[in-house]
Amino acid sequence: MQISEGLKRVATLCVLKHEQNFLLLKRLKEPNKNQYTPVGGKLDPYESPKQAAIRETFEESGVRVPDMKYCGLLTESSPKKYNWVSYVYLAEIDFITPPRCNEGELAWVNFAEVLKVPTPKTDWYIYKYILEKQAFAFSAIYDDKLTLLEMKEEIKDELVYALS
Repeated sequence: MQISEGLKRVATLCVLKHEQNFLLLKRLKEPNKNQYTPVGGKLDPYESPKQAAIRETFEESGVRVPDMKYCGLLTESSPKKYNWVSYVYLAEIDFITPPRCNEGELAWVNFAEVLKVPTPKTDWYIYKYILEKQAFAFSAIYDDKLTLLEMKEEIKDELVYALS
């Protein structure tokens, strides 16, 4: 199926957390190749965002979660093919040895260390809001080189990031 240029794709981001640590995926493929991100992926036809989050968590990490908590939304817009709406879910899990993953390498990253590993700028805000137990509706705007220009949190209508 051909997707029209600029049309948003729908996905889930599945944040796996133990205390202040996040089980993140160092991705092998684009988007965000070689960056640490939550597991997740596109919704299948007729699948709810929560069903997709539970499925993607198992497919990418081998971790079975009976339920996940909805945390917020990340909308990403660019003049390129990178245009996404991602439902963000959280699962509190036990601290485990990171399992093997065909999408990349899973590793635990403490929140204090997130900015020291390659990660999308948007994701630090997601983790921060999750740790603060705040709902969010982020809107991220990128340029044609996929540099994040700004990100707003729309519930409070505040700018949380602006390229200086």
